[in-house]
Amino acid sequence: MNTLIFIAWVIVALITLIIGFKLFGKVGLIGVMAGSIVMMNILVTKSVTIFGLGATGGNVLYAIIFLSTDILSELYGGKEARKAVMIGFFISVMMMIAAWTTLLMVPAEWDFAHESLVTILSPMFRIVVGSLIAYLISNTLDTYTYDWIRKKFPKHLWLRNNGSTWTSQLVDTLLFCTIALLGLMPITAWLQIVLSTYLLKLFIAAVDTPFLYMAVKMNKKE
Repeated sequence: MNTLIFIAWVIVALITLIIGFKLFGKVGLIGVMAGSIVMMNILVTKSVTIFGLGATGGNVLYAIIFLSTDILSELYGGKEARKAVMIGFFISVMMMIAAWTTLLMVPAEWDFAHESLVTILSPMFRIVVGSLIAYLISNTLDTYTYDWIRKKFPKHLWLRNNGSTWTSQLVDTLLFCTIALLGLMPITAWLQIVLSTYLLKLFIAAVDTPFLYMAVKMNKKE
């Protein structure tokens, strides 16, 4: 059941990204990136099993972010893609401050959500720090790698999409899992999450390639 839900969620997320781009252009892509990184920092706390491997609930959203930067790099240039990465970084910092400030407030007598929010948001220190560092480094690397491959192989859109993702997602996975998750679970479970997270991201990168072609074709028509 998890595998079927995962595949369906990948398709829905990719379609949603393209719709956002169709409706709002570059701003839509940046909006999807910002929303994805906020939700990812929350959903990553849930562990699941997909294709028989341990994974987290934020894998799809992180892959969507990389597709967004690839579309921005392809259509608007690496500089605009890196600007979008910084916007996502800034919003993540705002979200972290808002979450922790809210938890510091003493809940009212009739409050029913505080304990649940503590459970969800308290682990976020390591998660958010790991996410911010991994996000900033890997997405920036993705834009530079994408530009480099485009100069070397200008006719191979699929190669720069997947090649940049293979490189940056490996860096992202190692950084995030080390900072955010190492020591919180048995080492075998941690290694499984590292491997499965990277493999799932590669799977999504392969699946999202037609959507990149779709975005480029859509932009040319407009």
